Amino acid sequence: MLTRVLLTLVKAGVIRPLGPRGLAATASGYLHWNITLAWGYQTGAGRHPERAAIIDDDGVLTYAEVDERTSRLAHAFRAGERIGLLCRNHRGFIETLTACTKIGADAVLLNTGLSQGQLAQVAQDQEIDRFVADREFADLLPDRPVIFTDGLESLVLNGPDKPLPRRPPRGRLIILTSGTTGTPKGARRPEPASLAPAAALLSRIPLKHGDVISITSPLFHAWGLAAFQLGLVLGATLVLRRRFDPEQALRDAEQCTAMFVVPVMLQRMLETPLRPKLRIIASSGSSLPPKVATRTLEEFGPVLYNLYGSTEVSWASIATPEEMIQDPGTAGTPPLGTRLAIVDDAGKPVAPGETGRIFVGNEMLFDGYTNGTSKESLDGLMATGDLGYLRNGLLFVAGRDDEMIVSGGENVYPREVEDLLSQLDGVTEVAVLGVEDEQFGQRLVAYMVGDESLTADQVRDHVKANLARFSVPRDVFFVNELPRNAAGKVLKRQLRENG
Repeated sequence: MLTRVLLTLVKAGVIRPLGPRGLAATASGYLHWNITLAWGYQTGAGRHPERAAIIDDDGVLTYAEVDERTSRLAHAFRAGERIGLLCRNHRGFIETLTACTKIGADAVLLNTGLSQGQLAQVAQDQEIDRFVADREFADLLPDRPVIFTDGLESLVLNGPDKPLPRRPPRGRLIILTSGTTGTPKGARRPEPASLAPAAALLSRIPLKHGDVISITSPLFHAWGLAAFQLGLVLGATLVLRRRFDPEQALRDAEQCTAMFVVPVMLQRMLETPLRPKLRIIASSGSSLPPKVATRTLEEFGPVLYNLYGSTEVSWASIATPEEMIQDPGTAGTPPLGTRLAIVDDAGKPVAPGETGRIFVGNEMLFDGYTNGTSKESLDGLMATGDLGYLRNGLLFVAGRDDEMIVSGGENVYPREVEDLLSQLDGVTEVAVLGVEDEQFGQRLVAYMVGDESLTADQVRDHVKANLARFSVPRDVFFVNELPRNAAGKVLKRQLRENG
């Protein structure tokens, strides 16, 4: 295993010959900060000080500048305090998070789509001491001290140029769950103990040292955060924008080698005429519709990689372009050092092709929710909360285990119906969910965005011709758009409530 990790890191250019300055920065950074964001930027400042680290709406910052600026900013925080970080994709997010690691403060990454009531509840649940926030969210913040990100520059310029404590206490990094089924929970993310987690992703996604990476997915989300952390390991240049605009993202991509997206963003970029040449498009955060995968591969070439994971397990599997060409609905295979099991309700492995509960083991399983609960475990593996099956060695995700419905005594998976309906000509978005039914116990309801000439009967006939009769949605609604959170996930709870 160690040999494979080292070979992967060498192939990606993470491990390579260093000059005296780079070697000294790497060693002293490790001794000072351990393997943290702070170590990453000090290493970068020694190995490639003038390389652009961040390009955003405010300009360019080099690795040397980010290292110095975050050391000055760290003096504005206190070891042990808990910072709620509420901002869009820009340097302020990265600099604040890095400064927290340099002083030993906790950081809670907040979804920019939270309501005022949700923010108040999260602030109480997560015991947030103060916020660092974009000023646009001022009216939503609860009664806590706040530093607005447009004031960070002053803190950096006026911050003292004096040493920070060596090996500060490890601050906690807390990510909120999506909240698609209720109030978001806080998930404690572990600090990587080595570069093995980076090697796991690099074993399936061939990023290289010095890549220029556009991160369109929100940094507060596990996928955007992973892109940032992996980019730092690679000494990459990160391109960030406060707000996602499909044409701007594709114009940025003309200067990039890789792009990290969530599926709904990829879908909207496909609606524009721009087709820059990228070596990698990495997608995650929600299910990737097969039609979107196929069209991306056709129009951008064999550059699409799809990661299946969650806030709690980090990653489970990654599909390569070749695997999605073979079957665009696949979630691929587990990367280096990852174990996967599909089991029945009794915890016994199911046969290939049979649907069961997905359990995953890797080095980045979360440390539990901040409310003291956790995910179910089995022989060192953690439940993803999803159902799936293996076919020809590839993983396929059937959907959430709490979304499976029983209609007339038959198990029905909404994800299967969504994938089928999304392939209809003119359909851009689909959400299928279960509701109570007096006769059958539960029934399916479909919400569709796209071709206005399509009728409910045509939709039902299409499902009837391809799936079992209990998979046919009783009700079909045509809507202008689906409600989504800031990370692009469909809010099925909201659809059900507004039914």
